[in-house]
Parts: sequence; structure tokens; C-alpha cells
Amino acid sequence: MSADLTKLAPYGERGELRVIVESPRGSAIKLAYEPELRLFTVSRGLPLGVVYPYDWGFVPGTRGDDGDPLDAMVLHDFATSPGVLLDCRILGMVEVLQREGAGKPEVNNRIIATPAWHTPLDVVADARDLPSRARRQIEQFFSTTAELTGKRVKIKGWASRHAAERFLQRNLA
Repeated sequence: MSADLTKLAPYGERGELRVIVESPRGSAIKLAYEPELRLFTVSRGLPLGVVYPYDWGFVPGTRGDDGDPLDAMVLHDFATSPGVLLDCRILGMVEVLQREGAGKPEVNNRIIATPAWHTPLDVVADARDLPSRARRQIEQFFSTTAELTGKRVKIKGWASRHAAERFLQRNLA
């Protein structure tokens, strides 16, 4: 890889949100993009029986409170591969407070999106319209995967597509 993927523009020419996949749907390991190496490395394994329910990655050209690009989960029926750039529609976000040890809580919201070309979820224009069971399972996934790292997360709720877009604008790098 020759370019630093974190430096790409967060939006494409038609205004679609860009997400770089780190850990694809079905993966039992968390991969992390290392900008200085320009490679994906294994960050850690997930708990036994836990896999990424959807493609997981980051929004390039953004920076969250933790210093990393904003996290994003892309809901669709397929698994891609690490390094794939997905043009997406924003559905909303899961509002998350995260605390490591005795440290101060920091915002670590997760953007929820779907590929711009994807049709099965077209009936869902806002993440808050997802079935409540799906929302609870996504929340549980975020809580379970954080526990292994010694981080505690508090799910504050689900925010609208418009709130997610405002959050993204405030966190452009």
C-alpha cells in the first residue's frame, strides 16, 4: 500500500461517506490499520464464539477523542476484505462513552452506515428504525468486545442520521 488510508477524504465526489474496512463481517480477530506501516495488523482476538456481525472500519479524514479515525460499522449482507473502501449512506450512530481503567470517560461513538449501492436495507433510512433486537445485539457486541481490552463502555443510545452527520463534521481531521 502506498498511501496512508487515514488521510483520504471522508466523503466521495457525490457526498457519500467513505469507510475503510479493517475487520470484515465474520472475522474473529480485530484488525487495525497502522498508518506508519501502511498495513493491517492483528490487534487481538475476539472472545470465543464472537465475530464481527458486519464490516467494521473507520472513516478516513476524521479524528475522534481517542486520536483515532472515527469508528464505523457497515450493515450489509456480505463480507468484504481489509482495506476495501466502501461508499456508504449514513444511517445514524451509537452514542458511546468509553473509560479505560480509572481514566476520564471519552466519547467513542460508532457511525452506522450501509453501502450506497445496497438495497435490502433501503427501507431503513435511520439507524433508530432498525429492529430493536438488532440494535440490542449491536450494543451487546460493542460492550463484549470492549470488556476484553479493560475498557468499560456505556451505551448512551442511538442517534439519528443528521446527528451522526453533525458529529462527523465536528471530527474532521
